[in-house]
Amino acid sequence: MSNQSLHDRRAQAMAQGQGALHPVYVDKALNAEIWDVEGNRFIDFGAGIAVNNTGHNHPKIRAAVQAQVQRFSHTCLMVTPYESAVDLSEKLNAAAPGDTPKKSIFVTTGAEAVENCVKIARSYTGRPGIIAFNGGFHGRTNMTMGLTGKVKPYKAGFGPFPGEIFHAPYPNAYHGISMADSLAALDDLFTCDIEPNRVAAIIIEPVQGEGGFYAAPTAFMQALRTLCDQHGILLIADEIQTGFARTGRMFATEYAGIEPDLMTMAKGIAGGFPIAAVVGKAEIMDQPGPGALGGTYGGSPIGCAAGLAVLDVIKEDNLIERAVAIGERMTGRLKQLQSRFPQRIGEVRNLGAMIAMELIVDGDASKPDAELTKALIGEARQHGLILLSCGIRGNVIRFLPALTISDELIDEGMDRLDEAFAALS
Repeated sequence: MSNQSLHDRRAQAMAQGQGALHPVYVDKALNAEIWDVEGNRFIDFGAGIAVNNTGHNHPKIRAAVQAQVQRFSHTCLMVTPYESAVDLSEKLNAAAPGDTPKKSIFVTTGAEAVENCVKIARSYTGRPGIIAFNGGFHGRTNMTMGLTGKVKPYKAGFGPFPGEIFHAPYPNAYHGISMADSLAALDDLFTCDIEPNRVAAIIIEPVQGEGGFYAAPTAFMQALRTLCDQHGILLIADEIQTGFARTGRMFATEYAGIEPDLMTMAKGIAGGFPIAAVVGKAEIMDQPGPGALGGTYGGSPIGCAAGLAVLDVIKEDNLIERAVAIGERMTGRLKQLQSRFPQRIGEVRNLGAMIAMELIVDGDASKPDAELTKALIGEARQHGLILLSCGIRGNVIRFLPALTISDELIDEGMDRLDEAFAALS
């Protein structure tokens, strides 16, 4: 069996819309390493898009899942519930920022979590409007595509989208968008498009994921909290990619010292098992009546078992602190690379182990180099390194290593990145 033969079969059997960035067919994976069906070894700097924060196939998570499967795999949480869902709900409520009493619901995907935040916010406020940000990514369903602030490949050809969705510029100092610019744009929305007393919620990623790993300034997050309080608007923090120790805090919102009204959680929540959640202030979460929220697979007992094990691993292995150390080590190496190629690498940035390198042409931030980005991903694969891209201009390499990765493996991976970059430059 070869990667190519499987890729050929895939092309015949699977729709092209569900793409495959790397034609590498995985046979096994452990921590931050992957082996394909041909026996090739890869260092994984993507972690399944920030899902495997605890590494591939962590023994504690594997044992928890195996034990659960021996007992039962599904009953439907809304029909005959189980203790693990209650346990996980209690722990997520306690982990969420702020002192207000919390409650949660379980769903299956991040997009579902976002959809439910919109439902809950509209139900609680009795208002229709939702404000999101340019460059944001919130999912691939019709509602979440409407919220997403990036057209290709997520929105092109799929409209129309739901009404009463509005977008504002996300603050981005590297590209000349100040916090004042973003706040002024929100004021313009209230003046020109929708009055604030018709806005149910503002949704924001504390660090944009698909948008390019830009972090919202602490002062901006605090200003949004004040603005929402002033107008009775709910603040939704989309922590799907930033959560579960990824940024050097349990949740990135903690850096701003604010309490969101609602939060989405997914990706790193369960070490690779499909489960997602909405956690919010109890009064808000209890607004929809019984049966108004849920889903057949929401709160899977297997996902709950994995989620409980993930929380234990984060604590026992000090992964919050480890994320900070990983970020420092990797950005140090990236800045060395930047000093060698200043005309090609415009900015290196990170929040914990959410790390980015933005590629440009001739040292000009306004000239994104999407071609080099695409080429580097392919070249790195030839050097045994799995990379991911992002950014509304397609010119950002994002680094999301497992938080359980060793320093030695980081260094080996960065050596391979150096080799790949030099080969192209």
